[in-house]
Amino acid sequence: MTEAEQSTPVHGIPCWVSLMTRDLRATQDFYGAVLGWTFRSGALGDGFSVAHVDALPVAGIGRIAPGLPTAVSWTPYFAVADVDTAAARVRERGGTIAVGPIRLGPGRGAMASDREGAAFGFWEGRTPPWSIGRDDAPASLELRTSHAFDSAIFYAEVFDWASEEPGGCEVGYAYQQDAVVVRQGGRTVATLRGGGDASSPDPGLRPRWHVRFQVEDLAAATEAARAAGGTAGPPADSPADGTEAVIRDPDGGIFTVCAHPA
Repeated sequence: MTEAEQSTPVHGIPCWVSLMTRDLRATQDFYGAVLGWTFRSGALGDGFSVAHVDALPVAGIGRIAPGLPTAVSWTPYFAVADVDTAAARVRERGGTIAVGPIRLGPGRGAMASDREGAAFGFWEGRTPPWSIGRDDAPASLELRTSHAFDSAIFYAEVFDWASEEPGGCEVGYAYQQDAVVVRQGGRTVATLRGGGDASSPDPGLRPRWHVRFQVEDLAAATEAARAAGGTAGPPADSPADGTEAVIRDPDGGIFTVCAHPA
C-alpha cells in the first residue's frame, strides 16, 4: 500500500483492526489456513505485518514484545483528529489508557479500555482506504457489554458520534436487534448490545469488541481452525450476520467467522 493510496479517515469511524500475538509466524500460518490471508511487512517494523485478501488490506498482526503483559486479542481502532484529545476524553469518562499516545510509523496511536474493560484503540493519521463491511475488510464490529446505552454514550462522547459532522457516524436504536447501531454513510460499522458479564471468568463473556470476518464456507473455516491448532464453537444464528461461529486461535485470540450472504 503506497502513501498515495492512503487517506485520512473521518473522525470517529472504525479504521482498522489489529491482533497482537506472541508468535508472529505461527499466527500468520493459522490465519492463512483459516481465512486464506497472505501477509506483507507493514510500516511499523519487522514485528508487524498486514494481512491481505486479493491484494486488499484486511487487518494487522503484530508481535508482542517479550515480557510485555499484553493480552492476545483482536482490537478495533477508531480514527481521531487528535490522539491526545481522545485520550483525555477516555480518562475523563472513566476509561483507561493502556498504551500511548505514542508515535507508530506514519501516525500516532493509543490503546485503551472503556468503563467495563473492553479494549479498543484509536489512531491519528493516514490509513489504507478501508471500511467495515466493504471489500475484504471485517464484516462487522460488535461490542458485547453489560450496558449498551451507557457504552454508547461513552463512545459517542469520545469519538463525536452523532455530531452531524459530514461523513461522520450516526447512532440509532435497532428494535429488531435490541441493540445500539452506529452507521456511517448508510453502512452499519458497529453494533453495541447487552449480554456481557464483567465478572465472568470466561473471556468470551466479558465485555469486549467482537470482530467478524466473512468466509465462503463456514464449515470449512471451522474445520481448518481445529486442524491448525485452534478451537471453534458450533455454528449459531446471529441477529445481524446470519450463521456464525466463534474461533479461538492457538495463542488465545478470539474472533468470529460468518457466512457470506447468499
